[in-house]
Amino acid sequence: MKLSELLRECAYESISGNAQIEISKICYDSRKAEKGCVFVCIVGFETDGHKYIDKAIAAGADALVVQCGSELPEIPDGITVVYSKDTRKMLAKMSAMYFGNPQKHLKMIGVTGTNGKTTVTTLIKSILEFKDKSVGLIGTNANYINGRELPTERTTPESYELYELLAAMVAEGVEYVVMEVSSHSLELCRVWGIEFLVGAFTNLTQDHLDFHKTMENYKNAKKKLFDVSHSAVINADDSAGAEFLEDCQCDAISYSIESPSDMRAYDIKISARGVIFNIEYQGKVHKVRLGIPGKFSVYNALAAIGCVVSAGISLESAIEALTFAKGVMGRCETVYTNTDYTVIIDYAHTPDGLENIISTVKEFCEGRVITLFGCGGDRDRTKRPIMGRVAANLSDYCIVTSDNPRTENPASIIDDIMVGVKGTDCEYTVIENRREAIAYALTFAKRGDCIILAGKGHETYQIIGKEKHHFDEREVVAECLKGTEVQK
Repeated sequence: MKLSELLRECAYESISGNAQIEISKICYDSRKAEKGCVFVCIVGFETDGHKYIDKAIAAGADALVVQCGSELPEIPDGITVVYSKDTRKMLAKMSAMYFGNPQKHLKMIGVTGTNGKTTVTTLIKSILEFKDKSVGLIGTNANYINGRELPTERTTPESYELYELLAAMVAEGVEYVVMEVSSHSLELCRVWGIEFLVGAFTNLTQDHLDFHKTMENYKNAKKKLFDVSHSAVINADDSAGAEFLEDCQCDAISYSIESPSDMRAYDIKISARGVIFNIEYQGKVHKVRLGIPGKFSVYNALAAIGCVVSAGISLESAIEALTFAKGVMGRCETVYTNTDYTVIIDYAHTPDGLENIISTVKEFCEGRVITLFGCGGDRDRTKRPIMGRVAANLSDYCIVTSDNPRTENPASIIDDIMVGVKGTDCEYTVIENRREAIAYALTFAKRGDCIILAGKGHETYQIIGKEKHHFDEREVVAECLKGTEVQK
């Protein structure tokens, strides 16, 4: 494809060189540069692509896309340079063109919010598949094309990989794509150029302030989804959601438990087996059954129902499908132990997520709630004491441990958490090694207790330094219990 064709829908300032050269590939990582490629220089969170121009050219790049005002090395003759005010948007638009604008052939449903994205998208996928629709899913746990699982490295892929994935979905006959849309992806233009049939918002609580710096910035990043959505589904019980509803320029369905809304849940019954509740929508009352426990499951179900109704699926079909829907790995997941206590794995890694899972477990736990948790390194430090306080105030016993420390000292992370734990009435212990902490929790538990292993959820690894080490809490629990007497 000629460079000029790739640039046809792009907004750029100027071009130096030949725009009619043939381009074989787009890349933004100099390590993947090759003969005939165009290298797009991205100013990243940790590094700057402009520093690697020489390497990209040495590898064979014939063209560059650079950000206006960036410091550049001496560019050899024969290299075409495109100057742009925003190379991230350029990467997205060029990628869309390169892969044939696959987004225009798909019905896109995007879900954003601090918590609930993975469960909501999975429920939407279940409902659409129940109606025999061809579905692709892009999310935190994995990507799926018609039920075939593909690995994923981040919640929302970089724009080039995203459009590549969408093109593969088009090739395999996918009709609907359901995707988690992270605040990072909205702020960093990873979904630039995509128009969503439906955009949904679950909630906004503290997270990612290492990147967004303020809650206002975080909120505004989420809000961008509704600028590119034909219809919206928004949680009216959330203060940010109420603001989004006021400013929303597209058709919207509001949902809630507490506040007035278009789709409101009431008469909620929660047990260890799931939730049963009524919803009122357009003057009619319907009973919903979902086999995932917790009040947050009601919110997730409402969001999923709202999305599919907005996409043209009947409310009755959505409710019927939810009856058969299963939970998501690492989201209030019960681990089989053959003991007289319960072990639950949950991804809760924010104050709100931790509060939700502990509150949910307290609703059906017959004994003590024992919460084991930590906080990730190289991430928002301000939420650590808040999570400590939440866990201590709601749990009967806390075990503070390590999560993904990355390049931070695990002990320093724990010290930050303990600022919130100390001074409460909760009993606690600190065990830095997470495997040892889990082993302790299993020996400490008594009949009827519920152990919550919070923070890792679907993850099967720990990030220590910059390396991933295999760590599946399901395996750890089984290994710790192996050879011990089953508690009666």
